[in-house]
Amino acid sequence: MVEKRVVIHLQYGLQARYATEFVRIASSFNCDINLIKNEKSVAAKSIMGVMSLAVRKGEEVILITEGNDEQIAIETLASFLSGKE
Repeated sequence: MVEKRVVIHLQYGLQARYATEFVRIASSFNCDINLIKNEKSVAAKSIMGVMSLAVRKGEEVILITEGNDEQIAIETLASFLSGKE
């Protein structure tokens, strides 16, 4: 299991277009991925779950990955959320 705190630097946070892209990227990995904001945890492969967090630019989230490709998954997703894609 790998855990990483990430500050969101996406222009509109994880709203609509960015949330869709985030879920698409997360779904490309085999490991389990969770996204946590203010103690609320959702599956990162669920568009409804990700949208329900209403993550805005400048907010901090926690990414947790667990599985055979956890390290590359967390690095890729953290990079996306940091706007370094």
